[in-house]
Amino acid sequence: MVALSSQTPKHKVALVIQYLGTHFYGWQRQLQQRTVQAEIEKVLNKVLGYQVTLHCAGRTDTGVHAAAQVAHFEHNSLIPAQRWASVLNGYLPTDILIRASAAVSESWHARFSAKWRRYRYTLYTSARPNLFVSPFSWHYYYAPLDEYLMQAALKTLLGTHHLAAFHRAGSKRSHSWVEVQQVQCDRALDFIHIEIQANGFLYGMVRLLVGLLVQVGTGKRSLEEFTELWQQERREEVKHAAPPWGLCLLRVGYEDSPFPPEVWYDTMPKLVLPST
Repeated sequence: MVALSSQTPKHKVALVIQYLGTHFYGWQRQLQQRTVQAEIEKVLNKVLGYQVTLHCAGRTDTGVHAAAQVAHFEHNSLIPAQRWASVLNGYLPTDILIRASAAVSESWHARFSAKWRRYRYTLYTSARPNLFVSPFSWHYYYAPLDEYLMQAALKTLLGTHHLAAFHRAGSKRSHSWVEVQQVQCDRALDFIHIEIQANGFLYGMVRLLVGLLVQVGTGKRSLEEFTELWQQERREEVKHAAPPWGLCLLRVGYEDSPFPPEVWYDTMPKLVLPST
């Protein structure tokens, strides 16, 4: 616990956070469940001696990973902003890591100041299972996947659209408008990497989208069917979500990032195995 000073003004600190989602029930604090927010807040409360709330750029679901999640909190202690990363890492469990901490202005907000978020989904297509890639990929070997068809389907989403077809029930969001800024689907031998960048993401959006893209990649749905389905908002036909462990929040973009690029930009390597 640190000593407080009545003369010290309130400070706002931003964090770049990595976590392995395997043993978490997502980001958001929940009663009687292990979550990323709760683990970090528990340490913050211990260090500060009072309760604080951690605000993130985008909540992740159960089992989803993050390579560079961004969050902020406010405190009234004498600890310098740049010291918070090492302070927290001294107490946090091994499946959470604070890469950096920095001071931000009173008006800065991890969620509302963000201009975009980027996710990657990884599929592993070899017939042979691999223990060392299974925590970070969907082992899909049931049928060949055509990454070019999947890329063509992704490109139809570019722009601002009402993506209710990929909006899971239970969300508190009042609309399904999303500005999709960049998309990418490429293959590295047995791995297919799907990346999507948007101003925001709907609840369950990426996993529902990947589930449908796999149907396109196997030829079960045509490119025309895929496009008509989401344009006509036929949510009832999007029945299969990809499993969470293949999904990772790659990074979050800000107009004036408080962190240098090496801290947040490319912190999750793409899975690839050498050819035999």
